[in-house]
Amino acid sequence: MGLTPTVPAGARETLRAVAVRPAWAVHAALVVPFLLGVDLPLALQYVPLAASVAVLGLPHGAVDHLAVERSRGASPTYRGMAWVGGLYALLGGAYLALWYLAPVASFVLFIAITWIHWGQGDVYALVAVEGVDHLRTRGQRALAAAVRGGLPMLVPLLSYPGQYREVAALLVGRFGVTAADLAPFFEPGTRLALGAGFAGLTLVALGLGAVRGGGPGDPGWRGDAVETGLLWIYFLAVPPVLAIGVYFCLWHSVRHIARLALVDPGGARALERGDWRAALARFARDAAPLTAVSLVFLGAFYLLVPVRPTDLPETVGLYLVLIAVLTLPHVVVVSLMDRAEGVWSVAG
Repeated sequence: MGLTPTVPAGARETLRAVAVRPAWAVHAALVVPFLLGVDLPLALQYVPLAASVAVLGLPHGAVDHLAVERSRGASPTYRGMAWVGGLYALLGGAYLALWYLAPVASFVLFIAITWIHWGQGDVYALVAVEGVDHLRTRGQRALAAAVRGGLPMLVPLLSYPGQYREVAALLVGRFGVTAADLAPFFEPGTRLALGAGFAGLTLVALGLGAVRGGGPGDPGWRGDAVETGLLWIYFLAVPPVLAIGVYFCLWHSVRHIARLALVDPGGARALERGDWRAALARFARDAAPLTAVSLVFLGAFYLLVPVRPTDLPETVGLYLVLIAVLTLPHVVVVSLMDRAEGVWSVAG
């Protein structure tokens, strides 16, 4: 059996009730109108991404200065916080410079980094919060991470290539270039090959989990399969701008906030007794200072980019560049948390 990070039963049930199941419901509900042909104005599709600046999205990474030491069972120290600050300055600064020098390559790197990060976030949720038993090796968990991260990053390209390309142009356009170099990725043949390959990867990951676990009779495997199927349908049906905005806030960010609450002793105790509001309040308190700093940086960034945004989509594009810059060091922090909590401490 693979090692599962220790989560008290009461806390696990609380998180399933407030962090996992509501996200299922929201994502499933959003699929329905788009399968029925509803067309939502693009301006409204940007609302969840815009809201993520202050609600759940950007704040979910604003506790990194406390998270590494807490995940090791220690109280945060000024030295530890300074180390994380230095990590952000070094990696974030280097990646920001790359956006000015090679914006198209930086966009591709953003997709790759986010693919890895959102995958690792879901693997933690599967083994710690949902308590699955079928991901018994590092290889299986890596496969699961590849599938879960690829669902939001790749699947929208299959059904909404036009909007995907527009979003890419919004990001690189802030640096005075176009997304022309990405054109081969949007060709029908390329998308067909990517979709077929990724569908095969999904089936291999789930099939191996069925063999290694208890098969369809295993509730953990069934939950994994249902989530994976739901996300496949969701990202095929819902336009990418809306789909990513809702997923970023209500799936990825909520699950990471749950993890942060679990490594905070006071938050963990609150979750165990079912008081998720107290745990969320503690998170909000911890995240507020660096969320404010990030917003100040976003304002400064507005003044520094070669092409300033003039409307909501372009402003969201600028915000996504900021998210990209912050995601690289954030991935390192989450990887250190994974190591401390034994997420990958299983047989090869």
